[in-house]
Amino acid sequence: MTKKRTAGTGPSAGDDLDTVRNQVPTRQTLSPSYRLAYTDDDFLLEDDLRGTRLMLEYLKPELSMREHGIESTVVVFGSTRIRDPETTQDGAAQDSLGEHYREARRFAALMSKGACHADKLKCVIVTGGGPGIMEAANRGAADVGAKSIGLNIVLPREQTPNAYITPELTFQFHYFALRKLHFLLRARAMVVFPGGYGTLDELFETLTLMQTKRIEPMPVLLFGESFWRRIIDFDALVEYGVIQPEDLGLFSFVDSAEEAVQIIAAASLSGAA
Repeated sequence: MTKKRTAGTGPSAGDDLDTVRNQVPTRQTLSPSYRLAYTDDDFLLEDDLRGTRLMLEYLKPELSMREHGIESTVVVFGSTRIRDPETTQDGAAQDSLGEHYREARRFAALMSKGACHADKLKCVIVTGGGPGIMEAANRGAADVGAKSIGLNIVLPREQTPNAYITPELTFQFHYFALRKLHFLLRARAMVVFPGGYGTLDELFETLTLMQTKRIEPMPVLLFGESFWRRIIDFDALVEYGVIQPEDLGLFSFVDSAEEAVQIIAAASLSGAA
């Protein structure tokens, strides 16, 4: 992100930081109390600054995406544990779901080079930026020379950016809530591959927001109908009366990359996404 200064307002924050760095060190200037507040990590990590950190975590990716002209995105969710079947063998679960890696890669490539992505700024693929299905989707965009976004989060293990995200669109988060916000701010569709707790959390939060009309409706495509019908009995939710029959229309099952792209393209043309 480039540094900006408003004309006629005096030295910028960056200018003053340069001045401070050139000061002769004394006991006073070396005291933590003398640090400029916006450069003082200990101060910024205080509990009372949580609101400020939340704001910063919203603003940094937002301003960067504006700068790079990202108008809309297509979100891809799915398990970190589904790896490229050509290079890994992770047992029975991997054997049964490994094809989804290839299909996520194919979907992202088709989506990224289709009419919806003609100017390289619309329907940009965005993932959680990690391994597995996320890697596959970022990789598919890279296969066709398209930009893609990765919204990484700090975790004790496994969550480092995959090698296929556009470097200047690779972001890191501390707060899950802000990360989820950025997934949806520009979303025009969501494609959800098989996954575990994290994937289910992201799926159901989005369905809840659509059900309660807190966000505009968009295609939510569950990839792999046999997996989803075994994992979640959506019809039973209707039978027990905890959701309305029309709530089943908030998502669709798809089984191929081509089918998913066609649905998203049709929704975009109709203005429904």
